Amino acid sequence: MDAAATAAVVDWINASADALTRERDRLNRLDADIGDGDHGANMARGFSAAVARLNGYDGDPAGAFRTVGMTLLSTVGGAAGPLYGAFFIGLSGALRDAGAVDAAGWSRALEAAVAGVQRRGKAEPGDKTMVDALLPASDALAGAVGEGFPAALAASAAAAEAGAEATTPLVARKGRASYLGERSAGHRDPGATSSALLLRIAADVWGQTSR
Repeated sequence: MDAAATAAVVDWINASADALTRERDRLNRLDADIGDGDHGANMARGFSAAVARLNGYDGDPAGAFRTVGMTLLSTVGGAAGPLYGAFFIGLSGALRDAGAVDAAGWSRALEAAVAGVQRRGKAEPGDKTMVDALLPASDALAGAVGEGFPAALAASAAAAEAGAEATTPLVARKGRASYLGERSAGHRDPGATSSALLLRIAADVWGQTSR
């Protein structure tokens, strides 16, 4: 077991919890436009709980991700809990036999995590969901593996942000936002936004430590 890899995972979750707390009101406002208005509060609460669960954790990275996934399942309300739970449990499964988190390993893990989200939510690109940020991020990461971990992380984060922004003109086809029909167009998807935020934090935290 690579203790440095476990520490890197915990660092990412801690930094993500801080970022989600800072962005809670923004995410709530985005969600209020097309949903219940509580996505930011739910995500901040879930990641704060995950930080608490990882306090003193000394297992492997896969176990850390599974702990996060199970915690989000039980603490994040609405559709986001099962979807983000599936995301982190997907990461866990892909990294079960990996000692370190490197560019190639993270690419495989992110691909598995996105597939888990799609299985859970039955969402495809263009449905105006978190998949619209996660799938481009996974593709960009796979395409940049040979450039080194920091560059691959940066490419993944940039693709996720572009994908989240591209949800603005879309008409939602999944989730509560889909009930609005054409009125959902013109509003950025909050789940895609929080997904892009997490991958930006990964690039910021891991891109520095892996140089």
